[in-house]
Amino acid sequence: MNNDLFDVTIIGGGPVGLFTAFYSGMREMKTKIIEYLPYLGGKVSYFYPEKIIRDIGGIPQISGEKLTENLIEQAMTFDPTIVLNEQVLDVERLEDGTFLLTSHNGAKHHTKTIILATGFGTLKSVKLDLPFVEEFEESSIHYAIKSLARYRGKKVLISGGGNSAIDWANELESIAEKVTLIYRKEAFSGIESNVRRLMNSSVEVLTPYQLIELQKSEGKLSNVVIQHMETDNQREMNIDYLIVNHGFHINLGQIANWGLAMLDNTIQVDHTMSTSIPGIFAIGDISNYPHKLGLIAGGFNEGPIAVNSAKQYILPDEQLVNLFSTHYESFKK
Repeated sequence: MNNDLFDVTIIGGGPVGLFTAFYSGMREMKTKIIEYLPYLGGKVSYFYPEKIIRDIGGIPQISGEKLTENLIEQAMTFDPTIVLNEQVLDVERLEDGTFLLTSHNGAKHHTKTIILATGFGTLKSVKLDLPFVEEFEESSIHYAIKSLARYRGKKVLISGGGNSAIDWANELESIAEKVTLIYRKEAFSGIESNVRRLMNSSVEVLTPYQLIELQKSEGKLSNVVIQHMETDNQREMNIDYLIVNHGFHINLGQIANWGLAMLDNTIQVDHTMSTSIPGIFAIGDISNYPHKLGLIAGGFNEGPIAVNSAKQYILPDEQLVNLFSTHYESFKK
């Protein structure tokens, strides 16, 4: 087991976990990433491959897919060990203070420290609960957009009022023949600037409405019926595609039972990204601390802090110096 002892094991291979692996490599720490999905990239690569991201410094705009590709390339700089298709279930602290992780398939992972970068855990879209839903989920009803081109020249109805629904409505406005967005409340919960853009666009916005019926013709989804939440007035709409953004079911799995201090299904950390268990750190969406910045860019800051804290945990008597990629010998030409 000593030959397989890692300095840090990052649980989660999304954007924040990937950048953390890069920084860990610069710190010359033996690094492993364990990812539940069969690929790296997390929810960005799965749910938002074509979504344009604009809130990372120095990158005016980039698609989720391209960002993921870049992060994977960057993370591989120092050849971390990558483990896919494994969900970590249990942790055990050994007599020497190291940790032994056990995955769902019985695999064991020995590590000095752990950095949790799981996002909100495993995410499953909240499904629409209406007759015929399952019949059309692969063809006309979607919970995530994989290709914007599929909606070109089509009539698209989006149901939801959060950031995802608003973002997709804005993105599809110039592509689809018509975009309609319905939400069961009057006020949207998305970012103010995106809501303002939506309201100034050609997207038809209907509030407060909900879906109550799906209609099919010749084996295809042809129409939907929506109902006003207050007056019960109904309206029938002809559509080609229905995009449902009603949120996610969040499941941290066994990690929620590790004895970590929790708050609102997230893990509480201090300014060093340390959890209530020494040697275990949390970053990204799963971490919770005052004035947290819930952006990918915020997670990119948390990762190096956690790595530095992990290094200090392993070598408590060593004084860490500031680390910059411009100073790293192998990057100099």
